[in-house]
Amino acid sequence: MIWLRSLIYALCVFVITPVYSIISILTFPFHPITRYRIISYWARLNLFLVRVICGLKYKIIGAENIPDTPTIVLSKHQSAWETMAFQLIFPPLVWVLKRELLRIPFFGWGLAMTSPIAIDRAAGKEALKQIVDQGKQRLALGFWVVVFPEGTRVKPGEKGKYGIGGAWLATHTGAPVLPVAHNAGEYWGKNAFLRYPGTITVSIGKVIDTTRIKTSELNQQVEEWIESEMVRIGSRTEE
Repeated sequence: MIWLRSLIYALCVFVITPVYSIISILTFPFHPITRYRIISYWARLNLFLVRVICGLKYKIIGAENIPDTPTIVLSKHQSAWETMAFQLIFPPLVWVLKRELLRIPFFGWGLAMTSPIAIDRAAGKEALKQIVDQGKQRLALGFWVVVFPEGTRVKPGEKGKYGIGGAWLATHTGAPVLPVAHNAGEYWGKNAFLRYPGTITVSIGKVIDTTRIKTSELNQQVEEWIESEMVRIGSRTEE
């Protein structure tokens, strides 16, 4: 049944994504926040489908820690799930991502309309400058900025190297940081076809003031909190 439900969900996404990509492109004349609100309904629809078809739900720990001002979210990255769920959990946001994603037919075209910060990872210091320059613009518009410090999805129980991009943006803009841990990879793994039923736990830490902290110290503090929280929230629980 898990295989069949995953297939039905995949077919639904295959049908709705090209249609919604066209809708996304047509939002070009609107203000970036307005475009985002329209386009994010694709994520809402996906989460509805994966909950109804696959039985995959989620719960939030620490929702009271979400501030009212534009913030930089530094999060664990295990699955495609969080890229959709964060659009419901947090205010309008943009992603720091590799620019190659924008070239994916339909999906990438729609993604480009959400005002992401698309960087060339091989650009080194130039990429850091791009993150700060575009990050300031997005924050000024009222967007939150989401960064996955490990740079790519990692399997449950594993840890990648925490890059400084997100912490660099925070310390160079003075924007607060919100660390986030979750166990979505236990239910929806990297490049996995199967989506297992259950309840994903999303844990939101306390806001970190970045006005009087070094980039390396901030990055280490975020890494320590996320990794310790990953141990605490545990593994998959079948339902």
